Amino acid sequence: MLEIADIIGIIAFSISGFIIGVKNKLDLLGIILSAFFTALGGGIIRDLLTRREIFAFNNSLAGSIVLGVVITGIYLKIHQKNIENKTIFVLSDAIGLSSFSISGALAALEAGFNIFGVVFLSLITAVGGGMIRDILINEVPFILKEKFYGTVSILIGFILYFFHFGFIIPFIFIFGIVLRVFAYINNWHLPKI
Repeated sequence: MLEIADIIGIIAFSISGFIIGVKNKLDLLGIILSAFFTALGGGIIRDLLTRREIFAFNNSLAGSIVLGVVITGIYLKIHQKNIENKTIFVLSDAIGLSSFSISGALAALEAGFNIFGVVFLSLITAVGGGMIRDILINEVPFILKEKFYGTVSILIGFILYFFHFGFIIPFIFIFGIVLRVFAYINNWHLPKI
């Protein structure tokens, strides 16, 4: 289940990383790096914290997926479509957020982490790559300013800590996507001080 969540997340975050790279007018290498950091960064952090083999470095599938998404994005000319529409970005980002939140929580549970460790690893797996990407392109990390983004990941971590039965995971995945998209559409955000 963990590897399936990883692959779904890698595909989804490769798309959003590609779109962010294009939106920020990066060159081809910058776009590729944006996709790589977004798709693989959080999982690398997760694997380091749980002392697991680093999936992105030990399985060529991870990097191949990112390259495949970038090549497909260029071929389909996603970069020439109306990126401000944000539909593709929001949906792929919601899928990646939900997938990697689940992936992080499951890895933490396998490692025997307590509730705080499960929630933290759920969050950092989901947002770590995007934070690295945003820092590299000199932006405030998405999680620190975007509407209700990290909260979705935290909720997924809490839910999985208490209900980590295999049959419930697809429902949690769909819940995470729907909640993120709903929060985006309704402009939900945490209060600012």
